[in-house]
Amino acid sequence: MNGVTATLLISCPDRQGLVAKIANFIYSNGGNIIHADQHTDFSANLFLTRVEWQLEGFNLNREVIAPAFSAIAKPIDANWQLHFSDTVPRIAIWVSKQDHCLLDLLWRQKAKEIRAEIPLIISNHTKLQSIAEQFNIDFHHIPITKETKLEQEAKQLELLEKYQINLVVLAKYMQILSPEFVDRFSSIINIHHSFLPAFAGANPYQRAYDRGVKIIGATAHYVTADLDEGPIIEQDVVRVSHRDNAKDLIRKGKDLERMVLARAVRSHLQNRVLVYDNRTVVFA
Repeated sequence: MNGVTATLLISCPDRQGLVAKIANFIYSNGGNIIHADQHTDFSANLFLTRVEWQLEGFNLNREVIAPAFSAIAKPIDANWQLHFSDTVPRIAIWVSKQDHCLLDLLWRQKAKEIRAEIPLIISNHTKLQSIAEQFNIDFHHIPITKETKLEQEAKQLELLEKYQINLVVLAKYMQILSPEFVDRFSSIINIHHSFLPAFAGANPYQRAYDRGVKIIGATAHYVTADLDEGPIIEQDVVRVSHRDNAKDLIRKGKDLERMVLARAVRSHLQNRVLVYDNRTVVFA
């Protein structure tokens, strides 16, 4: 696909004629739709859609697309977002001591699998600083204790503003963010080393081994004030057997974590995720 595109993500109460109304807005302004997908949650009476079209030949300048569409959105009580494909998001990756998810994201970004800038890595330890230096990324060590948590989170927020960060990725950042932080900056994706809601909290692989499970999983989700209960973006599982010990589960789990987190970040960056009622629709 060549050229810049615009994408609308829309959710609104379901009613007749919504697809035609949205498509006609694009068609009547000379737009060519290249991707369109929609879903109706009948239990919530909610219509959700993602529509992407080429800006080449579109009669409206990008500065006036949002005001023009608001005239369509208001009568249908829509919540909506407008994104442009030439906007490059800026990511901050937060880590503690484990490097597998960090390295995977950095290599994918370097290989242009993930279209974003990564100017900042924040950690509560110094163990992974050399990786940041290897990739020429600014590294900030911000240790966290119970007594200094709010003060240190204020520093983290200042860094996010300074670096103009659009998305925080918790790539095995072993700290709980305060509700106050999440209220100030809510665009956060976390990778959890479990197939939520099973084995939430600490030491999930050991607990899974002790329980004798036959599958283990990983979950990527948006962070909310409720620990490990945010809207789920991506999950996957792998089979384990009686021959696998706890270390085998950890090894297999790390592979899953890398893949699941990368998929979730990619879906978010491609504006394919709509959140509603602590759930998500992830458009293909």
